[in-house]
This record gives sequence, structure tokens and C-alpha cells, in this order.
Amino acid sequence: MVAVVGLGNMGLAMVRRLAALGEKPRVWDLEPARREAAVGFGAIAPATVAGVAQPVVLLSLPNEAAVASVLDELMPALPRDAVVADTSTLSPVAARAFAARAAAGGIAYLDAPVSGGPAGAAAGTLAMMVGGSLAPLERARPELGRIAARILHVGGPGAGQVAKLVNNLLVATHLVVAAEALRLGARAGVAPEALLPVINGASGRSAATEVNWPRWIATGAFDSGFTAGLMRKDVRLALALADQAGAPLDATERAAAAWEALASEVPDGEDFNRVAAAIFEGRAP
Repeated sequence: MVAVVGLGNMGLAMVRRLAALGEKPRVWDLEPARREAAVGFGAIAPATVAGVAQPVVLLSLPNEAAVASVLDELMPALPRDAVVADTSTLSPVAARAFAARAAAGGIAYLDAPVSGGPAGAAAGTLAMMVGGSLAPLERARPELGRIAARILHVGGPGAGQVAKLVNNLLVATHLVVAAEALRLGARAGVAPEALLPVINGASGRSAATEVNWPRWIATGAFDSGFTAGLMRKDVRLALALADQAGAPLDATERAAAAWEALASEVPDGEDFNRVAAAIFEGRAP
């Protein structure tokens, strides 16, 4: 038995996946329209957050304040030894605090951010990076395995968030440098459609060139389901983590600056791949 709290692009895709596998997940979101959409996929939408209480609860929320608010209402209703798997991207410090708070109430909290986007959630192919104890992870694994093809235990509380922030800092950087390199090639007379097969068959390849560019940028689709605002949030969290850890950044910090500098060209609500397109087009300030 599983519940999903937070029905944005990711949460709703998880609900679709679970429903397609015959589950009837309990769901909650502040927006009635999103709850109605989930019900349309076969979910059950109780009247309150507490009403979703199940042995395994997936959170997919925008920030730490939202997670704290949900836990306030949800934890008293959860059965003892329930597992809250939080797929939201948060600071590791916040994740550790949530884990300690949950443990005091007899609940297991796993920071379990994911990579793969809404398409991966709907297909059940997400990569999930988990911080927390192994025992609750094993209890929740059958349900988590319905949405994630790879469940990677990284370490103790907060470790999953560290892994996610490192990963997304790399993604943000790869998109910036891929756009710059492809712009160089284009201005030297070789178009991206000729360069990409070379790059992707050689050592310069990355997810930015293998997936993002051909799927969302070259096609003009820009429908990945992940916004520029969410990537900027993740990059800011990664920079804050670097400060806390005393880890100097150079190349990645400059890439991060490009994401901020293009905020007027590519507002937060736009698809995050549009930042790379803007750089390729020479619109970087």
C-alpha cells in the first residue's frame, strides 16, 4: 500500500505508473485540479493529508517548507514503522533533520531524490539515490521498485541529497558547456546534427549531448517536464552545500552563474533545456 503526496509533473507521473500496475495509491495535493487528475488515473484522494497515511508514502514536493508542513499533518496518522520516501530535492541538512524528527516518532524517513524526469517516472525507469537506514529501504523496496529501475543506497541520512545535488550540478554544467561547444562548431561551419554523432561516438559525450540535445533541443520540443526554475533551485542548493563543505568550485560555479544570468531570457517556468538553446543562439549576457 502506497501514497503519493505532491502531484506536480513528477508526482502525477508516479501516480500514473502505480495505477498502470494495478495500484490504487492514495494521493494529496493542495490543488484540487491535480487531485482530480490523479483520481482520473485510478487514485484515491482523501479529504486531508492525514487521510493518505499508508505503510509507504512518497513525497514529491517543491521545497523544505512544503515537506515540513506535510510531515506535521501526516506523521501522527502514520502506522509505526511506516516509511516516508522523500523524492523531493532538498538540502542535506534539512533531510537529516527530517530523518531525526521522523525517527523520534517511530517513522523511517528516507531522502530518496530521483533522476529521470516525469517520463522516467511514468515508465518506471527512474534512478533513485537513497540516504537513510537499510532496513526501511528494504521494507519499501517493492513499492519503490515500481517507479525506479535503479535504487542506489548512497549512505546515511542526507547522503541521497548530496548525490542528487552533485548529479544536477553536473547536468547544469554539461548543458552549458555542450551548448558552447556546439556553438563553436556551428560558427566554424559544422552544424550540431553533424557534430553530435561524432561527439556521442567519442569521449566528449554526456547526457546533454546524447539525450537532451536530440530529444528536446534539436526538435524544439522543450517538454521534458523539468523547469529552469527547478534546476536553478538545485544549483543554488549545490553551491550552498559547497560552501558548507568547504569545497571550492570553479568551472561548475561559472556554469551556475550562466543559469542565473539567463533568468530574464529563460524564466523559471520554461523548460530547463531552453537555457542551453539560449547559449547556443548566443543570447547569453
